[in-house]
Amino acid sequence: MTRALSVAREVWPLRGAFRISRGAKTEAVVVVARIAQDGAAGAGECVPYARYGETVESVLAQIESARALIERGGGRDELQRALPAGAARNALDCALWDLEAKRAGKRVWQLAGMSAPQTLTTAYTLSVDEPEKMAEAARAAAHRPLLKLKLTGAGDLARVEAVRKAAPGSRLIVDANEAWDEALFDTLSPQLANLGVDLIEQPLHADRDAKLAGREHPVAVCADESCHDTSSLPHVAGRYEAVNIKLDKTGGFTEALALRKAAFAAGYRVMVGCMVATSLSMGPAHLIAQGAAWVDLDGPLLLSHDRDPGLRFEGSRVHPPDAEVWG
Repeated sequence: MTRALSVAREVWPLRGAFRISRGAKTEAVVVVARIAQDGAAGAGECVPYARYGETVESVLAQIESARALIERGGGRDELQRALPAGAARNALDCALWDLEAKRAGKRVWQLAGMSAPQTLTTAYTLSVDEPEKMAEAARAAAHRPLLKLKLTGAGDLARVEAVRKAAPGSRLIVDANEAWDEALFDTLSPQLANLGVDLIEQPLHADRDAKLAGREHPVAVCADESCHDTSSLPHVAGRYEAVNIKLDKTGGFTEALALRKAAFAAGYRVMVGCMVATSLSMGPAHLIAQGAAWVDLDGPLLLSHDRDPGLRFEGSRVHPPDAEVWG
């Protein structure tokens, strides 16, 4: 058995600026790991995220630190012990799953003991902006059944009101990316409930989310920055009704499967999200999103172009990945 690991940094331009409470970007920078063995090759993609202290350079270094393990034939269990949860482990773990599926002539969902995946409806994200500009974006996306609004604090009620008026038939979820304080949460939550908002993602900073316990939750609240992997579940108990599973947080498909199972068993509703990335990132996330209450896998829709082949989108409906895409 001879294995070879290759790693590349790739830049994918966006259709326009993507803004959240922490800043804006006009391109997606991803790291892709490919593992070749006996004529087959598996691939995994990750997005280094500064919020968690990651850079492209640090992720490349982490992947390089696991090269010997991978090239001598090490498996997913060894990888779980060798690297922490995060982007680097995600790319390698997904590449190992993809490689195993291609060598076995099976699909990852079969190897994982899952049912055949079904087509899903994804949210479509609107960047945070002035209410008038968000309303304009919402009107253009009003045909989509689920919109996700990035928020930032001051002026957020006006933003949501503008979007609701512009897209009256769409379900709405909002994501504050840790930008609110407790007073704003208490003020906005009932108002957002009156506007028909389905879900509030990560309103408070993860370091302060204990203050969510015991407060009124007129709208269900979802942990994102507060929930990374299965070890996070005890921490979020009593504070959130839902958890957002992202493979760049869990450190790959293996831990995402475990978190999905544990979250369902603990009674949480599940959201499956993504970073802005290509269909190579969305493929494994699509399998994790089976049965999720909310699906947010619109990363490729925000790019100026995607991989070819990539996932097949029909409006907001996203089909399972073909083997050529992933898994």
